[in-house]
Amino acid sequence: MKTYMAKGESVERKWYVVDADGMVLGRLASQVAAILRGKNKPIYTPHVDTGDHVIIINAEKVVLTGNKLEDKKYYHHTGYPGGLKETSYRELLEKKPEFAVYEAIRRMMPKGPLGRKMLTKVRIYRGSEHKQQAQTPEVLVLK
Repeated sequence: MKTYMAKGESVERKWYVVDADGMVLGRLASQVAAILRGKNKPIYTPHVDTGDHVIIINAEKVVLTGNKLEDKKYYHHTGYPGGLKETSYRELLEKKPEFAVYEAIRRMMPKGPLGRKMLTKVRIYRGSEHKQQAQTPEVLVLK
């Protein structure tokens, strides 16, 4: 019996819209990361980008459980000595909710060139409007 290996150029990609209203950030990110990788398809091949495009709307209405809104911190470094900056997730979700959702998804993707290419298939919007109506995306309800 032969093992099936998907070819990158022959993969059919679908477009999905996910409404993040009231969803927990980590659960949303893990399910979207699996769709971007193509793990929801029977033709999944680890070294080929078999994933679909995902549009996330209402990113500002995503929730964090427990005390994570206050306790969880986002860290980044400016590149200068002593340049470690920290921001609470409450501030991050108020100022840049798209970035908070993007970072959660990015950190669940594979590291390397293939993971970065897969990450280009996600679009995140603060409100309920998006610019990809021409692609006729399907509404996807996540658990």
